[in-house]
Amino acid sequence: MRTRIIEGGPAGAGELHIGVAAAEWNHNITSKLVDGALVRLESLGVGEVTVLWVPGSLELPVAAQRLAKKGCDAVIAIGVVIEGDTDHYQIVAFGASEGIQRVALDEGIPVGNAILAVHDVQDAVERAG
Repeated sequence: MRTRIIEGGPAGAGELHIGVAAAEWNHNITSKLVDGALVRLESLGVGEVTVLWVPGSLELPVAAQRLAKKGCDAVIAIGVVIEGDTDHYQIVAFGASEGIQRVALDEGIPVGNAILAVHDVQDAVERAG
Protein backbone atom coordinates (compact mmCIF):
# COMPACT_ATOMS: atom_id res chain seq x y z
CA MET A 1 0.00 0.00 0.00
CA ARG A 2 1.22 3.45 -0.87
CA THR A 3 0.35 6.24 1.56
CA ARG A 4 0.42 9.89 0.60
CA ILE A 5 0.02 12.55 3.27
CA ILE A 6 -0.74 16.14 2.36
CA GLU A 7 -0.38 18.62 5.17
CA GLY A 8 -1.57 22.20 5.30
CA GLY A 9 0.19 24.94 7.16
CA PRO A 10 2.52 27.85 6.65
CA ALA A 11 5.21 25.93 4.74
CA GLY A 12 5.49 27.65 1.39
CA ALA A 13 3.13 30.42 2.51
CA GLY A 14 5.37 33.01 0.88
CA GLU A 15 4.26 31.73 -2.51
CA LEU A 16 0.55 31.95 -1.72
CA HIS A 17 -1.82 34.61 -3.04
CA ILE A 18 -4.83 34.85 -0.74
CA GLY A 19 -7.97 36.79 -1.60
CA VAL A 20 -10.19 38.43 0.99
CA ALA A 21 -13.74 39.19 -0.17
CA ALA A 22 -15.36 41.55 2.33
CA ALA A 23 -18.82 43.07 2.65
CA GLU A 24 -19.16 46.82 3.26
CA TRP A 25 -22.50 46.30 5.03
CA ASN A 26 -21.82 46.54 8.79
CA HIS A 27 -18.40 47.96 7.90
CA ASN A 28 -17.58 48.86 11.49
CA ILE A 29 -17.55 45.12 12.22
CA THR A 30 -16.34 43.66 8.92
CA SER A 31 -13.36 46.01 8.91
CA LYS A 32 -12.22 44.51 12.24
CA LEU A 33 -12.58 41.02 10.80
CA VAL A 34 -10.58 42.01 7.72
CA ASP A 35 -7.87 43.58 9.88
CA GLY A 36 -7.65 40.40 11.95
CA ALA A 37 -7.39 38.25 8.84
CA LEU A 38 -4.64 40.44 7.41
CA VAL A 39 -2.65 40.29 10.65
CA ARG A 40 -2.95 36.49 10.73
CA LEU A 41 -2.03 36.08 7.07
CA GLU A 42 1.03 38.29 7.57
CA SER A 43 2.08 36.28 10.64
CA LEU A 44 1.92 33.12 8.50
CA GLY A 45 4.18 34.73 5.91
CA VAL A 46 1.64 34.79 3.08
CA GLY A 47 3.26 36.35 0.03
CA GLU A 48 0.37 38.36 -1.43
CA VAL A 49 -3.10 39.35 -0.28
CA THR A 50 -5.81 41.02 -2.36
CA VAL A 51 -8.82 42.54 -0.59
CA LEU A 52 -12.00 43.09 -2.63
CA TRP A 53 -14.81 45.05 -0.96
CA VAL A 54 -18.39 44.52 -2.14
CA PRO A 55 -21.65 46.13 -0.97
CA GLY A 56 -23.05 43.22 1.06
CA SER A 57 -22.81 39.55 1.94
CA LEU A 58 -24.91 38.42 -1.03
CA GLU A 59 -22.17 39.75 -3.31
CA LEU A 60 -19.44 37.74 -1.57
CA PRO A 61 -19.75 34.68 -3.86
CA VAL A 62 -19.22 36.85 -6.95
CA ALA A 63 -16.22 38.52 -5.31
CA ALA A 64 -14.78 35.15 -4.27
CA GLN A 65 -15.17 33.83 -7.80
CA ARG A 66 -13.51 36.92 -9.25
CA LEU A 67 -10.57 36.54 -6.87
CA ALA A 68 -10.28 32.86 -7.75
CA LYS A 69 -10.24 33.65 -11.47
CA LYS A 70 -7.54 36.30 -10.85
CA GLY A 71 -5.26 33.57 -9.51
CA CYS A 72 -5.82 33.51 -5.75
CA ASP A 73 -4.88 30.19 -4.18
CA ALA A 74 -7.61 30.56 -1.55
CA VAL A 75 -10.24 33.12 -0.56
CA ILE A 76 -11.68 34.23 2.76
CA ALA A 77 -15.25 35.60 2.55
CA ILE A 78 -16.01 38.08 5.34
CA GLY A 79 -19.45 39.47 6.11
CA VAL A 80 -21.88 40.20 8.92
CA VAL A 81 -25.59 39.45 8.70
CA ILE A 82 -27.68 40.64 11.65
CA GLU A 83 -31.19 39.39 12.38
CA GLY A 84 -33.91 41.98 11.97
CA ASP A 85 -37.68 41.94 12.28
CA THR A 86 -38.07 39.59 9.31
CA ASP A 87 -36.44 36.36 8.14
CA HIS A 88 -34.48 38.22 5.45
CA TYR A 89 -31.19 37.72 7.30
CA GLN A 90 -31.61 33.94 6.97
CA ILE A 91 -32.01 34.30 3.21
CA VAL A 92 -28.88 36.45 2.99
CA ALA A 93 -26.78 34.24 5.27
CA PHE A 94 -27.85 31.02 3.54
CA GLY A 95 -27.52 32.44 0.02
CA ALA A 96 -24.05 33.84 0.69
CA SER A 97 -22.85 30.64 2.37
CA GLU A 98 -24.23 28.41 -0.36
CA GLY A 99 -22.72 30.67 -3.01
CA ILE A 100 -19.20 30.66 -1.57
CA GLN A 101 -19.34 26.89 -1.17
CA ARG A 102 -20.25 26.62 -4.85
CA VAL A 103 -17.33 28.87 -5.78
CA ALA A 104 -14.96 26.61 -3.82
CA LEU A 105 -16.24 23.53 -5.63
CA ASP A 106 -16.39 25.15 -9.08
CA GLU A 107 -12.97 26.81 -8.86
CA GLY A 108 -11.23 24.04 -6.93
CA ILE A 109 -9.80 26.29 -4.23
CA PRO A 110 -10.56 26.71 -0.54
CA VAL A 111 -13.04 29.48 0.25
CA GLY A 112 -13.28 30.14 3.96
CA ASN A 113 -16.67 31.15 5.31
CA ALA A 114 -16.18 34.03 7.75
CA ILE A 115 -19.75 35.30 7.46
CA LEU A 116 -21.19 35.99 10.89
CA ALA A 117 -24.95 35.38 11.07
CA VAL A 118 -25.94 36.78 14.45
CA HIS A 119 -29.02 37.82 16.40
CA ASP A 120 -27.87 41.34 17.27
CA VAL A 121 -25.06 43.84 16.87
CA GLN A 122 -23.58 42.94 20.26
CA ASP A 123 -23.13 39.32 19.15
CA ALA A 124 -21.27 40.50 16.05
CA VAL A 125 -19.05 42.92 18.00
CA GLU A 126 -18.12 40.19 20.50
CA ARG A 127 -17.22 37.75 17.73
CA ALA A 128 -15.22 40.33 15.78
CA GLY A 129 -12.90 40.89 18.74
